[in-house]
Amino acid sequence: MEDNQAPAQPHLDIELSEEIAEGIYSNLAIITHSQSEFVIDFIKIMPGVPKARVKSRILLTPQHAKRLVKALAENIQKFEQVNGKIKDVETGFPMNFGGPTAQA
Repeated sequence: MEDNQAPAQPHLDIELSEEIAEGIYSNLAIITHSQSEFVIDFIKIMPGVPKARVKSRILLTPQHAKRLVKALAENIQKFEQVNGKIKDVETGFPMNFGGPTAQA
């Protein structure tokens, strides 16, 4: 091997089942952490429904969480270059999507 050639990267096959490929819709994420892990709970909240359910939970090492933030920032930048700036809308709780306030 010549000195100017980078070592070959190992090949990784990634399998994606049909169920996982469908994805899960989430319009809220709650992030918590300990010294050893970050936990991201993805939640779907619906208008007029006072209760929401965690649809997926992802656990990450702090190093992986930092790499994820960097990858998201890079992808948002690429998206905005093509599609324009993403409008950042602050939403407060309760999030009722403009619908009627839920009553029990």
